[in-house]
Amino acid sequence: MIEVNGCEYRPGLHYDKDFQIWVRPEPDGTLSVGMTDISQTIAGRILHVRVRRPGTVRPAGKPVATIESGKWAGPVPNLFDCVIEVANGEVLSHPSLLNTDPYGAWVARVRPDGGTGQALARLVTGQQAADGYAERCRREDIHCKRTRK
Repeated sequence: MIEVNGCEYRPGLHYDKDFQIWVRPEPDGTLSVGMTDISQTIAGRILHVRVRRPGTVRPAGKPVATIESGKWAGPVPNLFDCVIEVANGEVLSHPSLLNTDPYGAWVARVRPDGGTGQALARLVTGQQAADGYAERCRREDIHCKRTRK
């Protein structure tokens, strides 16, 4: 784990270029999708999560879920064509898990069209992701806060 301005970054994950979401490959070929520490901080206290129905086809650019907080409502972005496999029932019942444990509380698992390799190729990882994450925190002066359980 790396921390910049209190924002945690997990090196083993894949990220969108804006560092709003993280993606983790699963052994069954699905991808877990979650919010980054930056996203949960910007959103504020998360009150509601809505994930599209399992089996729903989501083209790139169409969100896999919607997040609502006291000050914001918006999408969980999707960068590749996929099918929703399952929503995280824990997060649906307790949306604040995204605030307390943004890297443990995934939002949805999706099955990408064309396989995981093709989907992950659209994301950043490794040193490129670490540098970009840190740069966004510093450039936008983002200081992450996580509520405690």
